[in-house]
Amino acid sequence: MRVLSVCCAFSLSSLAAAAAPDLFQPSGVFALEYAADPRLSPDGARVAYVRRSGDVMRDRFASSIWMVSVDGADHRALVQGDGSFGSPRWSPTGDRLLYTATENGAPALRVLYMDTRETTTLARLPRGAGSPAWSPDGTRVAFLMFVPDEGPKPAPMPAKPDGAEWAPPARVIDRVVYRADGQGLLEQGATQVFILPADGGTPRQLTTGPQNKSGPLAWTPDGASIVFSANLDEDWERDRVDSDLHVLDVETGAVTQLTTRDGPDAEPAVSPDGSMIAYTGFDDREQGYQVTALSVLDRRTGRSRVLTAQLDRSVSGPRWATDGSAVYVQFDDRGVTKVARVGLDGSVETVAEGLGGSTLGRPYGAASFTVGPGGAIATVVTTPRRPADVAVTDGSGLRLLTRLNEDALGHLDLAGAEELWVESSADGRPVQAWLMRPPHAEPGERLPLILEIHGGPFANYGPRFSAEMQLYAAAGYAVLYVNPRGSTSYGEEFGNLIHHAYPGQDYDDLMSAVDLAIEMGVADPDRLFVTGGSGGGVLTAWIVGKTDRFNAAVVAKPVINWASFVLTADFYPFFTRYWFPGPPWEEPEHYWRRSPLSLVGNVTTPTMLLSGEADRRTPISEAEQFYQALQLRGVETRMVRIPGAYHGIAARPTGLIAKTGNILAWFAAHGGPSPAD
Repeated sequence: MRVLSVCCAFSLSSLAAAAAPDLFQPSGVFALEYAADPRLSPDGARVAYVRRSGDVMRDRFASSIWMVSVDGADHRALVQGDGSFGSPRWSPTGDRLLYTATENGAPALRVLYMDTRETTTLARLPRGAGSPAWSPDGTRVAFLMFVPDEGPKPAPMPAKPDGAEWAPPARVIDRVVYRADGQGLLEQGATQVFILPADGGTPRQLTTGPQNKSGPLAWTPDGASIVFSANLDEDWERDRVDSDLHVLDVETGAVTQLTTRDGPDAEPAVSPDGSMIAYTGFDDREQGYQVTALSVLDRRTGRSRVLTAQLDRSVSGPRWATDGSAVYVQFDDRGVTKVARVGLDGSVETVAEGLGGSTLGRPYGAASFTVGPGGAIATVVTTPRRPADVAVTDGSGLRLLTRLNEDALGHLDLAGAEELWVESSADGRPVQAWLMRPPHAEPGERLPLILEIHGGPFANYGPRFSAEMQLYAAAGYAVLYVNPRGSTSYGEEFGNLIHHAYPGQDYDDLMSAVDLAIEMGVADPDRLFVTGGSGGGVLTAWIVGKTDRFNAAVVAKPVINWASFVLTADFYPFFTRYWFPGPPWEEPEHYWRRSPLSLVGNVTTPTMLLSGEADRRTPISEAEQFYQALQLRGVETRMVRIPGAYHGIAARPTGLIAKTGNILAWFAAHGGPSPAD
C-alpha cells in the first residue's frame, strides 16, 4: 500500500499548554460547553448566541443566550434560568432580541429589550415556535407552529360503569409517517405559518392544509409576503424529498408556488432589494447521495439558475450579503466545514473554515453562521481539542471571541488528530482519515487501536472535537476514524460509490486505513478493536462477518436486516425509494445480500450490541436480531440497552458516558487497556 500523505490536522489557533496536564475523564462530559446559532447584530458590533452547558443535576445540556462584542469584550449572559432558551433573532434595528423559551414545560416567544434588559412574553404557545423571523419594519414576527387535528377516531366503546378502570382507548393511525425518532408516535396535524404583533397579542394562523410548512421563513422587504418551503402536492406523504418554494400573501393568505422541479427546494433567502430568492436543492435522480446546490430565482421572470454547479459540494444556509452582491453558504470539503462567498456570476471564494463543534459526541460538522455589514461573518469554530466557540471574520482570518472550555479543558492533556491519506485496496482511490494518539503515548510505542466508523452513511468526520474520541484516547487507545466511499464532502461521484452497494467496498477503504496505521508503527496488529454507530454500526457488523482480525467489536444502533429495517424505521418511504432498487418483496435477494445478518455465520469476533430502547430510526429490534443470532451460534456477545434513549444515545450526558464506558469495558475484557491502566 502506498501512503499518499500524512500531515498535521487543521488548527485555528494555538492554545497555551496546560500547567498541569491530566486526562479527560467521563465525568468531564458534564463540564463541557459549546456555542451554537451565532447572530450578528444589524450594526455588526455584537454577536448573540446560544450557549449549551452540561447540567449534572438534570442530566441534560441546558441552553441559555449570551452576547459578546466583536472585539471580544462585554461577554455576558442575556437570558438564562431554569429552562431552555434558543433561536435568538435581532430586530431590524438591533434594539430588541426575539427568542424562544420553554420553562416548566410551557413554550413561549419572548422579546428582550436591549436598552432596559427587560423581557416581555409575546405569546405562550402550546406547541412551541419554530423559525421565528422579524418583519422588515420590526412590527410583526412570523413563526411556525404545529396545529393538531382530530384524525381518525376509534370504533365506539360501550358505556363505562361508574368507577370502572378501563384501558386507554385505541389509537387509529392512517398517516404514512406516524412516528419519528426523538418524538415517538406523532400527533395528527401539520406545521403552519403564523404571525404575531411584535408588541404581543394573539397569533394569527396564515396557512392551512395537511402538509407541513418548513422554514426558514423569509420576509420580502416590503413586509407583504413570506416565502417558505413545502410539498403541497397530493402525494406529499409518500414523496419525502420533493418540496417547492411558495410565497404567502400576509394580508389575504393566498399561497403562490414559485418552483416546480422534482426535488427539494428549501432554505429560501430573499435578496435585500426583493428581486431575487436564493435557495438550495437539487434535481432528484433518486440516488443515495445528491449534491445540494445554490440557486437564485429572479422574481420578475420566474426563472432560476444554479450558482454552484462547479463546486461539487453540498451547500446550506444561504445568506445574502447586505448589499445584495453575493450569497454566502456553508459546505463541507474533505471533512472541513467552510463558508464561501458565491458571486452572482457563480464565482466561489472560501472566506472561513474550521467550523463545527456544535455536537459533542462524534466529530461531525454541525455549525452555523450569519453575515453582517461589509461581509462580516459570525460563526462557530472547533479543533480536535475544543468544542464550538464563537468567532468572527471580515475576510482576513478568523478571530476567536470566546473560550468556553478553558476552565474545563485548559489544564488537560488532550489528543490531537493527524490527517492521513491512503489508497484503497479496492481500486486505488484516495481515502482520507484521521489518527488520534493517546496523550501519554511514548514515541514509537505500538498502541491498541480503535477503528471508529461514522454513521449516515452519507456524512463525514473531520478534525473536530469529539468527547467520545477523547475518552478512548485518554483510556490508552489510538483512535482511527475514516471517511470511506459514500462519505460526503468529496463530491457526488465519491458519495454515490455506495449507491445500492452499501455495505461494499467501503469495507476495503476502512481496512486499508487500518493497515496504514499498522505500517506507520502506531497500531498494534494484535490489539485491534472496532466500533461505530448507526451507519457505522452497519459497517461494524459487516466487518466482523468478513474478517476475524479484530479482538472485539461493539455494534451500536445498527441495521442488521435491511428488509426488517425499512419496514420498521420512521422514514421508511425514503429508505425504500433512495437506498434500494425497490421494496423488499420485489428485491428480496438485494436486501439480503447487503444485510450483515447474511454474514452472521462467519462471525467469531466477540461482539457487543448497544442501542437506545426508544430508537425509532434504527429500531432496537435490529440489534436484538444480531444478538440472538450470535447467541444461537455460541459467539461471545452482550447487549447493552440505554433506557429512554432515542437514536442519539449521546444526546444526554449520561448516554454519552454509558456508551463509551460500556465500549471501553468490553474492549478491556478482550485485550484492551483496563480502566486502571
